[in-house]
Amino acid sequence: MKKTLLFCLTALMLVGFTNAIPLVGEESLESVFKRIKEEVDANSQAYSSLGTACSTIGHRLTGSENGKKAEEFAFQLFKKYGFRDTKYQGFQVEAWARDTVTLSVAPPKSDDFREIPVVSLALTPVESKIQGQIVDCGNGLDADFAAKKELVKGKIALANIGLIDAPAGSKNLHRSEKTALAIKYGAAGVIFVNTVKGQVLLTGTASVTGNLISIPAVCISLESGTEIRKWLVDQPGLLSMIEMHNVSQPIKARNVVATLKGESRHLRHEKIIIGGHLDSWDLATGAIDNGIGSFSVIDIARTFKALGLKSKRTIEFVAFMGEEEGLLGSKAYIERAKKTGEIDEIVYMINLDMANNVHGFNGGGRDEMMPLLKEIGDKIKSIDPSFANDLHNAAGLHSDNQAFLMEGIPAADPMGKLSKSVLDCYHANCDVFSLVNKKEMENNVKYTSMLLYALGNANAIPAKKLDFYSTRDFFIKQNLRHELELGNEWRWGNN
Repeated sequence: MKKTLLFCLTALMLVGFTNAIPLVGEESLESVFKRIKEEVDANSQAYSSLGTACSTIGHRLTGSENGKKAEEFAFQLFKKYGFRDTKYQGFQVEAWARDTVTLSVAPPKSDDFREIPVVSLALTPVESKIQGQIVDCGNGLDADFAAKKELVKGKIALANIGLIDAPAGSKNLHRSEKTALAIKYGAAGVIFVNTVKGQVLLTGTASVTGNLISIPAVCISLESGTEIRKWLVDQPGLLSMIEMHNVSQPIKARNVVATLKGESRHLRHEKIIIGGHLDSWDLATGAIDNGIGSFSVIDIARTFKALGLKSKRTIEFVAFMGEEEGLLGSKAYIERAKKTGEIDEIVYMINLDMANNVHGFNGGGRDEMMPLLKEIGDKIKSIDPSFANDLHNAAGLHSDNQAFLMEGIPAADPMGKLSKSVLDCYHANCDVFSLVNKKEMENNVKYTSMLLYALGNANAIPAKKLDFYSTRDFFIKQNLRHELELGNEWRWGNN
């Protein structure tokens, strides 16, 4: 009996001791996570690199000279951090750039037009000059346009970018989807009203396809929209004139890809992609959208090299270009991977788009991932109690993860938080470096590095690639079919 008891006690001690030290040939997750925390807290370059880019390059519009400089800046950072296998992945597309735009409003049967501060949305016509009555289409949702279908044809639709006084549970649409609805109902143009106070002008693509749309679409401030709506009440039939000149021409752009080769003979053919879009709009420097995401990805790569971290799976760190103009870079990446057969190697995608102050993980609608994500989060929390380990599980579109989801590849993102004052500058002329919080950006790097390391070395990724029809079922379950149909991305006919 004593011998049995002694044996059990010894066994328990050995189990505890085994868990407390690195396993044979491997280091425990907790030990690696502690090293990542110490490295990022002491040496992260994410904030300073983004600051340098904002001050020396400015905006990072795809196809512009600034965009080219940003690609080279990212490439040199990867090389500086020790990635010999760093390459440009070029693609050529038709790219849009703004020139001039004016919006004027006048009472009915009058030529006394008054100019309103305005900005063009992207992928609007190269040349357009229209005049027509303004029809208020509220929040620009399906029901709003359907209610005005007899009035909006040939007129200029007025619609909110966000939701104002919407019924509980209403789901907003992307501005490009609202534009698609305006075109469907025959509008001659669209005036979007920003829902942020402070005379903030917002840009972004108005095209669901990445091609030029047929009607002008512009954005005005909340204050201007409120004034026009008051005017509409007093003088129904209010006239609007939109005149715009833009540029659309073939351009060359480049994703920047740095590769960390997998160490496992059995798993190195599996590939994890971690990416964020490097490009931005041209109204400001794009510090939040998406400097904090793309420069966090680059610093996660730096952290792996600085600590000599290994991964059983191959990891590709990608700075995508062209996201803002229709996911151009990630779509080009996927098309190349399909041609080379590398698409079959991709087992997971992590996307950082406006990620900030990461406090948990989103499983991207794949239930199979949630136990593993919770386990990883629990281990992070055990060495860093400030990590909340919040979990969410829903897929989303309109960022670089979409191109991967369309191929059935599981894709998720770290969950973060941005204050309202920062979010108010989304796609706007106030998205500048002073909005960035150094510590919160470093939390992106710290916790996403831990997630990436754990996934790279997991025995298996629970969520597998979906086949063609399982991908269809996934989008239906995630309530994304309508958005994909509006964007002409639904591949499954009437099924």
